[in-house]
Amino acid sequence: MINWYSVDPMNDIAVSTRIRLARNLKDTPFPSHLTVKQKQEVCEKVKNAILNSDTPFAKSLKYISMSDVPENEIYAMVERHIISPEFAEKSDGRAVIISEDESVCVMIGEEDHIRIQVIMPGFALEKAYDLANSIDDLLSNKCGFAYDDQLGYLTECPTNLGTGLRASVMLHLPLMESAGAVGEISDTIGKIGFTVRGMYGEGSKSKASLYQISNQITLGITEKNAIDNLSVITKQIIEREHSERAKVEKIALEDVVWRAYGSLKNQRLLSSDEMMSQVSKLKLGIAMGILPFETALPMKILIETGPYMLCRKDPNKTPAERDILRAKTVRNMIP
Repeated sequence: MINWYSVDPMNDIAVSTRIRLARNLKDTPFPSHLTVKQKQEVCEKVKNAILNSDTPFAKSLKYISMSDVPENEIYAMVERHIISPEFAEKSDGRAVIISEDESVCVMIGEEDHIRIQVIMPGFALEKAYDLANSIDDLLSNKCGFAYDDQLGYLTECPTNLGTGLRASVMLHLPLMESAGAVGEISDTIGKIGFTVRGMYGEGSKSKASLYQISNQITLGITEKNAIDNLSVITKQIIEREHSERAKVEKIALEDVVWRAYGSLKNQRLLSSDEMMSQVSKLKLGIAMGILPFETALPMKILIETGPYMLCRKDPNKTPAERDILRAKTVRNMIP
């Protein structure tokens, strides 16, 4: 199976784009006020609305009850960015409708009844939004959403009121990070309703110099305006990273990149943190033309050597055994 992260992102800095829409069914209490049986009824309603539709994308989707998924696999789904860490915490009365390449995932029963998520490689805000919006329209017509003429879409958390839209672009910013510019950017865009988060969204820290740039304001703004504004900000940050890369001393960068390559290609023990640090340098080396590898390789390594991804077949591996397996897996993945 070819996952979204295995596809060439067509951008040396923008790793992925995510669109998430929070929706709740009309005349139905929020999930926190539902019994497990009522949550299951919501799952069935959403399942029937999507899978029984005559839309082209419905044929590529499958329904999975989270109670049928082993705990280890649930957290592997988090590492693949399919579901949110919050969604992974409980399984009863929760389900997902997911595409074969895992770029589309409808989470049912998280903080809101429905979380429509589309994630695509590279910088693809409009394309990702169009697909998410088509699923949104389908569910709105089939199920009906809780909506107020003044407040917009009604959500469990007030911070999502209005559009219910969270759009984000994950960027690889190693040179801005080393120059101390990420904090400066974070302060600047925070004043106009945007935020910088880590690899796994809200509350997470940056790993491998990867940062999510996303909107915070959902009330009093249209979905299109939010997407357009994020696009402008993202392009400016990409230009800033390109500027920092243009200043770097070539021989010094080559030394750092080839050292990282040599380490990854020869190590017998590799922790998750060290892997992320070295793969970040590998990704920079590919982007700068130092290493002749496919551009999707670094993200494939980052995701497929996560702790839970490594333990999908054997959940009882110790941390030391994972480090051995991670080192072997990375050696085999790198040309």
